[in-house]
This record gives sequence, structure tokens and C-alpha cells, in this order.
Amino acid sequence: MPIYHTLGDKPPKRHTQFTKPDGSLYYEQLFGTIGFEGMSSLLYHTHRPTQVSEIREAVDVTPKIAVKKNITSRKLIGFDVAPEDDFLASKKDLMVNSDVIIGLAAPRKSMSEYFYKNVDSDEMLFIHKGSGILKTFMGSIKFEYGDYLIIPRGMIYQIQFDGDDNRILYAESAHPIYTPKRYRNWFGQLLESSPYCERDYKLPQSLETHDELGEFEIKIKKEGMLHSLVYASHPFDVVGWDGYNYPYGFSIHNFEPITGRVHQPPPVHQTFETKAFVICSFCPRLYDYHPKAIPAPYNHSNIDSDEMLYYVDGDFMSRTNIAPGHISLHPSGIPHGPHPGTYEASIGQTKTAELAVMIDTFKPLMITEEAMKIDDGKYYNSWIA
Repeated sequence: MPIYHTLGDKPPKRHTQFTKPDGSLYYEQLFGTIGFEGMSSLLYHTHRPTQVSEIREAVDVTPKIAVKKNITSRKLIGFDVAPEDDFLASKKDLMVNSDVIIGLAAPRKSMSEYFYKNVDSDEMLFIHKGSGILKTFMGSIKFEYGDYLIIPRGMIYQIQFDGDDNRILYAESAHPIYTPKRYRNWFGQLLESSPYCERDYKLPQSLETHDELGEFEIKIKKEGMLHSLVYASHPFDVVGWDGYNYPYGFSIHNFEPITGRVHQPPPVHQTFETKAFVICSFCPRLYDYHPKAIPAPYNHSNIDSDEMLYYVDGDFMSRTNIAPGHISLHPSGIPHGPHPGTYEASIGQTKTAELAVMIDTFKPLMITEEAMKIDDGKYYNSWIA
């Protein structure tokens, strides 16, 4: 949940005249959520933000489901997703339900020919490989390896990459993505006990205002369709804004793990939440320090949730045959836990260098055709000693 932020110029009082040097008015826009009750920002545009000059083709991008009702534990080889030039074409939806789409992308080129907006979902992009700049009408955010980018629905953006080797884990959420409520006081400020604080946010900077008329293509995702619209003015024409609804970044390397004398449950790794799923960060940390502690996690049943774990770096101590870019899926209905031998081998270990992102959903995940292409097909029996 972002803090109040502002960039550029704005009038001293909202909903009042804000005059350009030539005497004409700037155009105010409320960029808000949940009707008029959720987080919002007030933007001031050089041109009307409503000028649609052409509506072109629409393409169906609904994920194609291969397994609708899944009970199979799976391992997906994420780096087998082939790179593609275009950012949107490179996105491969792997697991979905009515609340979230989880997938991987390996784009080689920056978005330069069009702008993009997802009006259905808040987006989380986790940068596994690559660096660059997220450019929006509310400013730019530099990103690098290990960064989460939280992009609220309706945000018009482009991504500029520094190179052609980029790997991204993404989640498109039908619900707003917030910081966990238990980390915040009643004013919304992150508590002293939170594993990160507002100082760790990467806030939008370098507001660029484009006073340009012409043809500007915006690809808009809505209800499983990717629409192509042409606007008569450059979408990045904002001269100033303030509020709480904007994109921001957070580095997984700034997450401070919570440890204890005995093994701590997964919620201590929680980083973001929605009504329908949570996102957790498994980071380098000291192991449990009770004299008889077993650092490896105990077996547990996923009775109410599916668990997806994306392996980023290091040696994940409770798993065997796991490498960076792999995804494990442990579906609800059957227990799971450390692989044979890892439970015993963890005794006496003092620390871990593992780095991973976990998404736990409260509804079962369906498996797409794209996921089946990179499924190793045998992970489910890897607990047989």
C-alpha cells in the first residue's frame, strides 16, 4: 500500500482551475479504484485524456486450459519459455483461476511501438533477469534483478529494457495488491515489526510530459481481449499529480526475514496480499537456533490453497533437483514437504542463501497448455524414497 506521493505541478486546491501559460486549462483526471472509495490520485493532463480517434482489431488472449481440475504436483522448467521480441507476445500464462493469472515472460525488446494498459488487473512483475525503466504517465521507475513492480489497473505504461536477456515472473490480479494488513497500523503506516518499510519503496520519479498530437496506439487488455485503440494525443502528457494510486517498486533484497528458535511458518515471508492470494519472499536468512531445531519445513497439507513457488537463486534446502527459473506447484488436497533426505540433512545447518517467490492462492489453479509444454511430468513422485 503506497504512501502519499506527488510529482510535477498542480493547483493548490483540487477540482479548481489550473491554467496553462497560454491561459487555457489543464485537464484534471481522477485515477481511482473501488468507485470513489479506494486509493486514488489526481492527474493534470496537457490534453484531454479521452480522445480516442480509432478502434482497431481485438485479439482473444484468454488462457487456453489444459487441466481444469488439477491434483498433480508439478515442476515447470521456466527457462524453457522461449524468448520473444515483443513484451506482450512473450507473456505465457501458466496457471489461472478467476482471481489471478500467473505466468512467465522473456521479452527481448523494449516496448516502443505502442503503450499498454490492463484495465482488469493489478499487475505484479518480478524481475528475475534484466534491468531497465518502467515508464508511465505518472513517472518512471528504474528496475533491476530482484525487483517487484506493482502496477495498478488502468495504468498506461511502457517498459524499456537495457538488454535482450530478460526473465519476468508475473501475476495479474483481479483484486488490488496491498501490503499485508498485519504489517500496518490503523493509519496505514508500516509497523516497526514489518519486514520492510516505506523507505524501501521505489517511487515514480522523472515525470516526462509530452505535449504531442498525432496517432498513439494503446493496447488495452479487458475481459480476456487485447484491444488496439488509437489516441489523438500522447498518453504521457501529465504535468503533475498527487495521491496514493500509482506504480511502485520493491526489491526482494530489502525484505528482512523473520526468524525464530524453531521453524517459522510461511506467513512470516509474506510480502503482498490480496483477498484471493498472497505473495511471499524467501530470502537469505539464519536458520532456527533451538538446540534441537530442524531447519527444513515440516510436512503440511494444502487444504485451502494451491502453492506455487518460483525459484530465483541459491540452494533451496528442502528441494532436490531444483534450479533457478523452476516453478513447483503443490495443489490443495494432498500434503507436501521436504524431499527425502533434506529433512535430516538440514539439522545443524546455520543459514540459507535461497531466494524464491511464492504465490499461494485460495482457489485451485487451472493448468494451461503453455504450462504443459514446460512440465517435467514426473515431479509428483519425487517424494518416493
